[in-house]
Amino acid sequence: MTKQRAALAAWLGGVAVFAALGVWQLERRVWKLDLIARVEQRVHAPAIALPVGAQGAADEYRHVALAGHWRSGAETWVRATTELGPGWWELSALKLADGRTVFVNRGFVARPGTPGADEPASGITLTGLIRPSEPGGSFLRPNVPAANRWYSRDVAALAAAHGLGRVEPFFVDADAAPQPAAGAPIGGLTVIRFRNEHLQYALTWFALALGLGYAGWQVRRGAWGADDDA
Repeated sequence: MTKQRAALAAWLGGVAVFAALGVWQLERRVWKLDLIARVEQRVHAPAIALPVGAQGAADEYRHVALAGHWRSGAETWVRATTELGPGWWELSALKLADGRTVFVNRGFVARPGTPGADEPASGITLTGLIRPSEPGGSFLRPNVPAANRWYSRDVAALAAAHGLGRVEPFFVDADAAPQPAAGAPIGGLTVIRFRNEHLQYALTWFALALGLGYAGWQVRRGAWGADDDA
């Protein structure tokens, strides 16, 4: 009898766990849809002045407008793979009128060029999306600042390498320029993609719950039939 009760408890517990996981995936789906809607709203909203105290994670994809001048010698090329093929992101440090410094991902280039060759150093205005810093490097490829090899946009490490002191804890992906100069970085390549397979996962968990419930019910029916025959 004890074994039968233990088996019954395990069966009901398994069904409950699978069903709970299905409900959890439905809740995750609601959260993901809300996140996608908020991001879409941010991306397509008119650009606003960069808020004081903005953070990379909390303000990711916020559309902002920047004005200032490039900090001389603070350009870096970071390895990139994009829809245009392999190449580099060109990052430059922009000093704003209020004294803050923010790294700007000016866009994709097929090969590193001459720093600042395509734009004047001052009177810079641009718009773009806030993105969180990418510390450490890419998967299995750490940044090597001493050798000027960069595989991720790690703003703290970039600031240290260029001796910039304090910078904003994020970078800004520049929007595409209406008429970019020949050889200028190509902006507007921010990838905005969210996997949303929670409904599929939920249906899988619910199917497992139903399958386990049905299998257990059949076993129980067989046991009851055996008891009746006895």
